[in-house]
Amino acid sequence: MHPDLPVPQAQALLAQMITPLTVCAGATEHLPLPQAGGRILAQDLISPVDVPPHNNSAMDGYAFAGCALGTVPAGQTLALTIVGTALAGQPWDGTLQAGQAVRIMTGAVIPTGADTVVAQEQVTVTGTTVTLPANGLPPGANVRLRGEDLAQGHIALPQGQPLHAAALGLAASLGLATLPVVRRLRVAYFSTGDEILTLGDAPRPGAVFDSNRYTITSMLRNMGVEIIDLGAISDNPQALSASFLQASEVADAIITSGGVSMGTADHTQALMQELGEVAFWRLALRPGRPFAVGKIHKKITNKNSDFAIPESANSSQNSESTWLFGLPGNPVAAMVSFLALVRPALQRLMGATPTAPLLVPARCSHSIRKQPGRTEYLRAQVSTGADGQLAVRTTGAQGSGLLHSMVQANCLIVLAHDQGSVTAGDSVPVWLLDGLL
Repeated sequence: MHPDLPVPQAQALLAQMITPLTVCAGATEHLPLPQAGGRILAQDLISPVDVPPHNNSAMDGYAFAGCALGTVPAGQTLALTIVGTALAGQPWDGTLQAGQAVRIMTGAVIPTGADTVVAQEQVTVTGTTVTLPANGLPPGANVRLRGEDLAQGHIALPQGQPLHAAALGLAASLGLATLPVVRRLRVAYFSTGDEILTLGDAPRPGAVFDSNRYTITSMLRNMGVEIIDLGAISDNPQALSASFLQASEVADAIITSGGVSMGTADHTQALMQELGEVAFWRLALRPGRPFAVGKIHKKITNKNSDFAIPESANSSQNSESTWLFGLPGNPVAAMVSFLALVRPALQRLMGATPTAPLLVPARCSHSIRKQPGRTEYLRAQVSTGADGQLAVRTTGAQGSGLLHSMVQANCLIVLAHDQGSVTAGDSVPVWLLDGLL
């Protein structure tokens, strides 16, 4: 029996094996910019213009030639004659001469002959004369230079960039009406088990309502993927085999929950070996030790082939196979396994750079028992203590089926593979869950 695979090693293997969709034909589509939110940029976006397109004022004030500041003795003021006004979108048409200034608004083009702006609250205006202190204002102050944000011909947004609000705003500032994006990742999901009830079913002894279907698809929806919901499948090898093959024909990845343990009715791992390949299927992880990763072949060429992890990443995506992630059946174990392993794998598959967990140090309010040899994720609540430092405590019992404790959690305490027990007052890394669930 193979030893349980450490989580960091499993994460590294997934990063090595998975090739993004962007290497496949037909993976790119062009969308109007307002419809591209949440998608992944399919290629580098090259700026067709300078941003900003001209030198402009960073504030409301008066524009003038900064060299005049050096002609004023220390402690004296500089008096300039106001000869016009520059508004955003309405430049002042002319050339400033020595001793002149232009009233200017934020974003307005800097007039010819000017290179410095003094804020309006720093000056005194008497008729057509503006007086300003000569000390403390360097030449070039309060001016945003052409191309300062982005120069024409440079990469504005890299391939793999998630198109969130700021990225869309930057693309819009370039005047781009459409964007090349990776098509939505298609992910099929089904739960397995004879004990699974679908919402609306009558309760029966020994059965439980399917919660994994809703926790996993909700997290998938947050990622912006296209979900193919295949519901719940009984512990029947023929039904499971048919579902795997059906899903492999329409999806880029398949996620299941349940059926990856070593019980007599747990068929997922055996079917993966029959229909495709198994990369690994047991992790040194709590919660979530049973976890299967592999492929389902759309056209089965060798049912008995053994999966060998390559020494280096294979550069070609096998279009005749679909990735399969078999999650454990216990609800919290399924969620933790998804967050720690499946989510970054799907991000890589959809062409994005996986986002590493945001780990912040916090003082643990109580002791925690742990044996080295596995990575543990504990449901917890983190808050700011009376001393202004972050403090964290678990939400109670950590059973892998206790969803209530996951509802109460706003973070996970992450205890590394080789770490031992924690003493009250020790600093521990916590993974903030905001936006992930």
